[in-house]
Amino acid sequence: MLRGSILTIAYGVLLIPLATADNNKPFLGNLNNNQFVASTVPPNGDLNPYGVAIVPRSVGALTANSVLVSNFNNSEDMGNQQGTGTTIVQIGQNNKVSVFAQIKASSVPGCVGGVGLTTALVALRSGWVIVGSLPTTDGTSANAKAGCLIVLNSQGRPVETFSGNGINGPWDMTAADFGNIAVLFVSNVLNGTVAANGTQINQGNVLRMVLFMGDGDGDADDAMPRVIAQTVIASGFGETTDPAALVIGPTGLGLAPDGSLYVADTLANRIAVIPGALFRLDSAGLGNTVSQGNALNAPLGLAVAPNGDILSVNGGDGNIVETTPGGSQVVVKNIDSTGAGGGTLFGLAIAPNGNGVYFVNDGNNTLNLLH
Repeated sequence: MLRGSILTIAYGVLLIPLATADNNKPFLGNLNNNQFVASTVPPNGDLNPYGVAIVPRSVGALTANSVLVSNFNNSEDMGNQQGTGTTIVQIGQNNKVSVFAQIKASSVPGCVGGVGLTTALVALRSGWVIVGSLPTTDGTSANAKAGCLIVLNSQGRPVETFSGNGINGPWDMTAADFGNIAVLFVSNVLNGTVAANGTQINQGNVLRMVLFMGDGDGDADDAMPRVIAQTVIASGFGETTDPAALVIGPTGLGLAPDGSLYVADTLANRIAVIPGALFRLDSAGLGNTVSQGNALNAPLGLAVAPNGDILSVNGGDGNIVETTPGGSQVVVKNIDSTGAGGGTLFGLAIAPNGNGVYFVNDGNNTLNLLH
């Protein structure tokens, strides 16, 4: 009965065409203004912005259409160590920056290893914010732990964690949000990599988690999210520890209107697609290859544009690449204003009403808008 309800809701929402989409033109074609929006550095000095999420509606301390950004590193004074960032900032009207959450390890006792906030960040219409943690004690992969997903209420306070049961180094996440039900897709990158001492292991996966949240209207009577089902829907992705990046594995995730899930398979330098991701009952393995090589250069962050194309940013250079579902790489733009050449781009999200794409730049700790 529940599965049938999800089917009805999903296909009633996800298959509605987006009015702003022009399926005959590349989404990035006329986006040439690379605008600085705000610094992502909070008062405690956290660095290395990773996750980007658009707030769907105003609830509690969350403001509709504002942007949430999670930080993966602590401050320069604390060593700028990866896997130790504890803050989520909110960039709202007039690009005003505020701290939405500063998470202490003591407030999330169920999170294996502590707090190190990753690109796995979603904001739900019911006011719940869910963020991934892949923590270390000293910024090295040798001490990386499995982490968890941290559930925050609309005031930025941690209220529960999801750990174990397939969560092992949650690296990125996307969601299908149906109000009282949300379906999370989480890429995991620590399945065997710590023991591998830098050797590639093909155990990265994507976990689908179905959450139930009462009536999901954001009122006080809503129940906290609880997991009612979870399934590994993709597996076998390459992953490895890395001194510069901490860990490399399947990263960006984007859900298409037809229910296909796109995955940035970073080490294989490709974009994969998992058919029927919302409802499949088993793993699709590595899925099908949409596009590989050419302009793709260690793709990390990923989002689906209003026209259905796949946007991905490269870890190996400062480029964003637009790829059609058929595999054609139709637009390549350099969006790294620091000139570093690589290692600066990570999370991205489509701006409200399709008016551009937000992305973070790790090189100068900023949120930017390509429009």
